[in-house]
Amino acid sequence: MKALYPGSFDPLTLGHLDLIERSARLFDGLVVAVLQNPSKNPTFPVERRLDQIRTATAHLPQVEVASFDGLTVAFAQTCGAGVILRGLRAMSDFEFELQIAHTNKSLAPDLETLFMATATAHSFLSSSVVKEVARFGGPVGHMVPQGVAQDLAAFFNRESPEQR
Repeated sequence: MKALYPGSFDPLTLGHLDLIERSARLFDGLVVAVLQNPSKNPTFPVERRLDQIRTATAHLPQVEVASFDGLTVAFAQTCGAGVILRGLRAMSDFEFELQIAHTNKSLAPDLETLFMATATAHSFLSSSVVKEVARFGGPVGHMVPQGVAQDLAAFFNRESPEQR
């Protein structure tokens, strides 16, 4: 069975990568899909986020990387996924994610949602926290893949970890 892991991934964190690696072992195929959300003002354009994910998942041959706009369930059906994967960091995530899962089920009854708890080591991570730390010059190498850390340093006009 193929699973879909949708999100904005702006930027990809080690928490996201942990869920990707763990779920890649559970499914025959995994599509990591960047949602093009016109109501958000992303740090990185979609193509850069796709490149970041492809680089970070290059060791996982069963992982495909794509982008989409519109309804997640429509994209899941287009790519042949039977499961939508969602990560949970805290109880507060669950309430929102459950509402989305029920909405998706009402739109596509054959599509399942699987919630996976983020590893404890990454439970504090969110893309917004990472960007805030990077904006003020804090180290993010323990929060994001190396290439993403370099991209954040360049975006915020800071030294990359390799330049220190």
